[in-house]
Amino acid sequence: MGLRGSKLPEAQVLFLGLDNAGKSTLLYKLKHNACVGTVPTIGFNVEMFEARKSGKNIALTVWDVGGQGKMREHWKSYHQDAAAIVFIVDSSDKGRLQEARRELENTLRSEPLQGRPLILLANKQDVDGALNVTEIKDKFKMKRICSGRDWFVQPCSASTGFGVEEAFRKVVQMVKLPESGPMKDNIKERVHNIKASRRH
Repeated sequence: MGLRGSKLPEAQVLFLGLDNAGKSTLLYKLKHNACVGTVPTIGFNVEMFEARKSGKNIALTVWDVGGQGKMREHWKSYHQDAAAIVFIVDSSDKGRLQEARRELENTLRSEPLQGRPLILLANKQDVDGALNVTEIKDKFKMKRICSGRDWFVQPCSASTGFGVEEAFRKVVQMVKLPESGPMKDNIKERVHNIKASRRH
């Protein structure tokens, strides 16, 4: 089922978060309903989904971008056409919450992402001692950092599948479709441009 030739309204969604937050595991759980053992993403994964929004089919392109320190400086290459930001947090790793919050705040300051909805996924809820949604909202000061945009915090576990479908439904519901119909540049072109910009 090639979505590329389709004339469905398209939207691009960014999956961001620190390394080991569970971004790729979540992506593959969504795509294949399988718990896939993943290695750290160097660069990005990209997957396409068809979904329904307001009674119409839409095509979602999800960019899952590596979260290691050296990859984060490239995150801004992906901001331009993003219709929603999904930020994934390892709720059980209390030692890195400050770092995650700092990266999220930096991302939300980006000019191309102004007004874009944010869905924060509190992942690894199956791990003992994981912070719940209320604690995550407090730690991340969500009301303050998300003023001027729609936002939502969804508890989930990529490994058990808990909350994953609800998270995806929330993304589809909140995503802002571009006014101008299908995207002008196709995926291959976009991948090529991003790789080229990294070499410089």
